[in-house]
Amino acid sequence: MKFFADTADTNDIRDLADAGLLDGVTTNPSLINKSGRDFLEVVREICGIVDGPVSAEVVALDYDGMMREAEIVRKIADNVAVKVPLTIDGLKACKTLTDDGTMVNVTLCFSANQALLAAKAGATFVSPFVGRHDDVGFDGMQLIGDIRLIYDNYAFDTEILVASVRHPVHVLEAAKIGADVMTAPPSVIKQLVKHPLTDKGIEGFLADWSKSGQKIG
Repeated sequence: MKFFADTADTNDIRDLADAGLLDGVTTNPSLINKSGRDFLEVVREICGIVDGPVSAEVVALDYDGMMREAEIVRKIADNVAVKVPLTIDGLKACKTLTDDGTMVNVTLCFSANQALLAAKAGATFVSPFVGRHDDVGFDGMQLIGDIRLIYDNYAFDTEILVASVRHPVHVLEAAKIGADVMTAPPSVIKQLVKHPLTDKGIEGFLADWSKSGQKIG
């Protein structure tokens, strides 16, 4: 499963990329706003840090507006994936853009039927929001399982990009189901390395080494 960071913080992105943990990045208007920086400038910098897909979202809601904004966004770098909402106009834009060779991430997916439509429109990625799904009393991971079954039934090429990941259990369940990608805040990705027995083991090794009186180098 590929790991994307859901952030516009370039310091966090560099940190994860240096550790070999990053396959791509997802951004959205909220994350860009939080950074306090210019949208195009931030996306351009991120594209220079990671080789994988960098999702940059359009904000227009009509087809013509989406296409105008997509034309600007996709010129930033070859690894930009234009992010569009899961609406009829968004799907029309997806079809046009992917037919022209542009990666497209269809976002705000909350049902398997919506994911089916995204795949039929030729989406490179579909982003089901598991955390927000959980928030309103539904099972976000069941949604991922349903999409995986449908995509496998019909051999769709669209990759399932698990979004709105809130904690390490979401990551584990997504991997067990067979999601193609998960995107999470850097803080969640870093939580994956944590285990109390790892910390306890390190403490024991250091204590024993100190008693030995030896040094390396």
